[in-house]
Amino acid sequence: MQLKIMPKKKCLSAGRVPLILFLCQMISALEVPLDPKLLEDLVQPPTITQQSPKDYIIDPRENIVIQCEAKGKPPPSFSWTRNGTHFDIDKDPLVTMKPGSGTLIINIMSEGKAETYEGVYQCTARNERGAAISNNIVIRPSRSPLWTKEKLEPMILRNGQPLVLPCRPPIGLPPPIIFWMDNSFQRLPQSERVSQGLNGDLYFSNVLPEDTREDYICYARFNHTQTIQQKQPISVKVISAKSSRERPPTFLTPEGNASNKEELRGNVLSLECIAEGLPTPIIYWIKEDGILPINRTFYRNFKKTLQIIHVSEADSGNYQCIAKNALGAIHHTISVTVKAAPYWIMAPQNLVLSPGEDGTLICRANGNPKPRISWLTNGVPIEIAPDDPSRKIDGDTIIFSNVQERSSAVYQCNASNEYGYLLANAFVNVLAEPPRILTSANTLYQVIANRPALLDCAFFGSPLPTIEWFKGAKGSALHEDIYVLHENGTLEIPVAQKDSTGTYTCVARNKLGMAKNEVHLEIKDPTRIIKQPEYAIVQRGSTVSFECKVKHDQTLVPTVMWLKDNGELPSDERFTFEKEQLVVADVSDDDGGTYTCVANTTLDSVSASAVLSVVAPTPTPAPIYDVPNPPFDLELTNQLDKSVQLSWTPGNDNNSPITKFIIEYEDAMHQAGLWHYQAEVSGTQTTAQLKLSPYVNYSFRVMAVNGIGRSLPSQASEQYLTKAAEPDTNPTAVEGLGSEPDNLVITWKPLNGFESNGPGLQYKVSWRQKDGDDEWTSVFVANVSKYIVSGTPTFVPYLIKVQALNDAGFAPEPAVVMGHSGEDLPMVAPGNVRVNVVNSTLAEVHWDPVPLKSIRGHLQGYRIYYWKAQNSSKRNRRHIEKKILTFQGSKTHGMLPGLEPFSHYTLNVRVVNGKGEGPASPDKVFNTPEGVPSAPSSLKIVNPTLDSLTLEWDPPSHPNGILTEYTLKYQPINSTHELGPLVDLKIPANKTRWTLKNLNVSTRYKFYFYAQTSAGSGSQITEEAVTTVDEGKMAMASRQVDIATQGWFIGLMCAVALLILILLIVCFIRRNKGGKYPVKEKEDAHADPEIQPMKEDDGTFGEYSDAEDHKPLKKGSRTPSDRTVKKEDSDDSLVDYGEGVNGQFNEDGSFIGQYSGKKEKEPAEGNESSEAPSPVNAMNSFV
Repeated sequence: MQLKIMPKKKCLSAGRVPLILFLCQMISALEVPLDPKLLEDLVQPPTITQQSPKDYIIDPRENIVIQCEAKGKPPPSFSWTRNGTHFDIDKDPLVTMKPGSGTLIINIMSEGKAETYEGVYQCTARNERGAAISNNIVIRPSRSPLWTKEKLEPMILRNGQPLVLPCRPPIGLPPPIIFWMDNSFQRLPQSERVSQGLNGDLYFSNVLPEDTREDYICYARFNHTQTIQQKQPISVKVISAKSSRERPPTFLTPEGNASNKEELRGNVLSLECIAEGLPTPIIYWIKEDGILPINRTFYRNFKKTLQIIHVSEADSGNYQCIAKNALGAIHHTISVTVKAAPYWIMAPQNLVLSPGEDGTLICRANGNPKPRISWLTNGVPIEIAPDDPSRKIDGDTIIFSNVQERSSAVYQCNASNEYGYLLANAFVNVLAEPPRILTSANTLYQVIANRPALLDCAFFGSPLPTIEWFKGAKGSALHEDIYVLHENGTLEIPVAQKDSTGTYTCVARNKLGMAKNEVHLEIKDPTRIIKQPEYAIVQRGSTVSFECKVKHDQTLVPTVMWLKDNGELPSDERFTFEKEQLVVADVSDDDGGTYTCVANTTLDSVSASAVLSVVAPTPTPAPIYDVPNPPFDLELTNQLDKSVQLSWTPGNDNNSPITKFIIEYEDAMHQAGLWHYQAEVSGTQTTAQLKLSPYVNYSFRVMAVNGIGRSLPSQASEQYLTKAAEPDTNPTAVEGLGSEPDNLVITWKPLNGFESNGPGLQYKVSWRQKDGDDEWTSVFVANVSKYIVSGTPTFVPYLIKVQALNDAGFAPEPAVVMGHSGEDLPMVAPGNVRVNVVNSTLAEVHWDPVPLKSIRGHLQGYRIYYWKAQNSSKRNRRHIEKKILTFQGSKTHGMLPGLEPFSHYTLNVRVVNGKGEGPASPDKVFNTPEGVPSAPSSLKIVNPTLDSLTLEWDPPSHPNGILTEYTLKYQPINSTHELGPLVDLKIPANKTRWTLKNLNVSTRYKFYFYAQTSAGSGSQITEEAVTTVDEGKMAMASRQVDIATQGWFIGLMCAVALLILILLIVCFIRRNKGGKYPVKEKEDAHADPEIQPMKEDDGTFGEYSDAEDHKPLKKGSRTPSDRTVKKEDSDDSLVDYGEGVNGQFNEDGSFIGQYSGKKEKEPAEGNESSEAPSPVNAMNSFV
């Protein structure tokens, strides 16, 4: 595939000859500059390049110069109209026109009067391609009339009274500047009490005796004529009163409680409130329906004047001034309306077309009231101009189709309302030119490997040619995945390799012809320093050398030079350069510093540095290593709009070389006192080229870093305020969501002060329906981050964009995001609801989805309401409890878990969007089948006898169906906790009491009881009970329990004690026979606890004392070393339960037979007693 360049609406990069600028401007419909060398044969309609202002006030003492400059090919001729009729300059000897220009010079200094030449002038520049016209230039001479003579009576007032001294200056052109002075030309002091109003009058809130004087003089300065006029002095005498009566404020100006103010967009809005009162009132300002813009609001004249600069329509509203003193407060409301003279939304742009092509001229302006758009062609209203079949007028747009060379003309767009007008010239130039390639043939490009290569192909043609690139003689086409082709024709190889070497051919084509050009590319190896100089510490008077070995492309010749501290080496014979080394002999303290090796070729440059530290030759104490001292002597040079060079002097490195410098900046305008990271450079540099942002008041500081740490910051540099520019970025987080069904709320994250790039930050908020053909609707707002569009259809997708602008211009075109107007509740319920009962506790629900249009919002899902039907008695006790399940997204089925078996349920389904729920579907009824019942509510054993037990129970609280019967299982438990045979008994479902007969006497029984439905058996409940015992067994039990008190047992224990004593004596004799040694003594002192007697305090054996359980067993213990107990010795063995590990388990897996005395203590029933220490067990554990 061949890689082609097609024309687009923008130019990405400038070319290397002026003609490429011409090309870029053609593509982007801008003015076309002429290049006399390359474009001598190209014609161009006239373009006005310079003209006098619309309202031109002249100095009557100087010659009148009315400017009109234009360019075109052929050069245009000029003519003028005055007051709408032709102005024949040849008939007036005082009027001349500059050669090669349309500028008029009217010589009134020798004779003539300026008033004679008052009027409205308009210039026309014309050549064979059309005519361009200037604005209407209104010429008026400046006037500075004298004050009318008047006799002013002295003013006599009492102390504390208000006073207004009128000025009433003469009406001049332009209006004069007013100020009050005395006879000595000293300005009269002003304060919160005494101040000058916007009309020039001098206001006193209350007078004091020191206000007495005879020379209150109002002066009017007319800047245009540099003259000052003076009013007659006014005499004021203040009579001292014993006490001045205090009074609340009243307004001296404006009058009444409310007034109106109208101002034009872009001007300065000035609102004034001056009050009198005693004590002197203080003025406050608020905006009733908003806040005052922070960056555009200023207070003048001791807060009596509120000024808002760069006023816009958003500043309309009610402003309230409040005058307050100790006796009260009053307020005045000023209703502000901001009108607007026309301003451009899209001014028409020059259009360059080729024969047969189509194009448009668009002229869009806004204002308040909305301006009227009218078109002219070659200075003549288009309605009466000669007809051109290639053009069609559609309001603010002229559409051209199939243009020919005779269609060339200059069109004027006039946008006007009652506050002014805009006039713009835009030409349509029809050219037919075959392609030309302007880059020199066989140009050789040499590029270092792994760097970008740019091959130029400057071109021109009309229609705009397409560009193709080929490599090699065979013309193999280039592909987009490897190469980048810019719209100016340049071919870019992002990473050039050795195999990129070769011949490249650029081909330009349009329908009138073709042109091609060959260029050549060579790829060179990069220059590298393979052996760098190293950091050195030498003694004073010794010799040091730095090595710098360079590897380079064989076809390039490098030059190696050495620098010291970024400057030339000293012109000293001690510095010698031998092959690849710099040698410094007889080193002195001044030789210390940074030495840099720089290797240059014609294509690249590399460098490496090392620091030389010079120390004293005599032994010195170990150096103290510390962080560097702060840099100093910061200086700003090369101050440009977006960059500045910062230089500094490093501080002492404190015996650890500086590795880098960190540069920070402070923005005194937006974030005073807060320092931000700017850049960092290597420790060998003492200058840095810093990139800057517009409209920031910069100051810089530098910190040095070595191996120990970072230095303290340097002193701040001087401040540098960059010029304002249009914003670089647009607001982020742009969203469009409706808060009501008929609105669209557009929100965004506003730019901060640093990002504004200039004063007058505003936002252009634009929107249109995504699926419609509507044009963008735009508003301009300031100081807000939200705009509400009302009257929108419900839940319609909108395209939204928010563009930042300031006084310097607009930010780049913003990205378009999609939002939706407000949601409303869904209109339709889901249909065809079906229920599939899966089991007694689970059901599956299906439904048909609702139409998307009826949802009227973002589909959140479907919500099922379901509830169990209650009987009449329960409904009277409580409200029916409805349960809710929500299924996300567009699912059309869902499962209802946790249902109660054998129940009657009702459900409905609703669709849910971001606004809420839609209407419910018709109720759907379903029943759940029977399930297993819960356990009986209670089980009690009553009336025990010798051989019978009576059981009473309550039915299950949740039968979950119709009970069919009860099952009772029971088994005896003997004295060793072994379980006997299990008896199974069925009981009718209508019974709640049952008596078991023919049971064993004095026997404990375990009962298991559960209910059943047709679905199966439910959970069981268990209980234990004991049949009563007779007196004979009671006595036997008593003897068994009290055996420890019997005589035979006491005798047995005494025999055991005697046996132990004999064993101890035998051990003692055997030890004596073996002799005495320390280890034996130690063993004697610690007898084995296995044979220690019982403790006197609790009667237990020492081995099983709780206090000893945590100790390891000693040598000779009969208990196994892993602390386990043999099965036959354990009280907790499962064998004791009668069935061992194969015992019964409940349905839930729990073990039934847990009846060991150590696990559960039974309550004393009949002749049973709580377990006492068993002598049999004691003996087993001992033996």
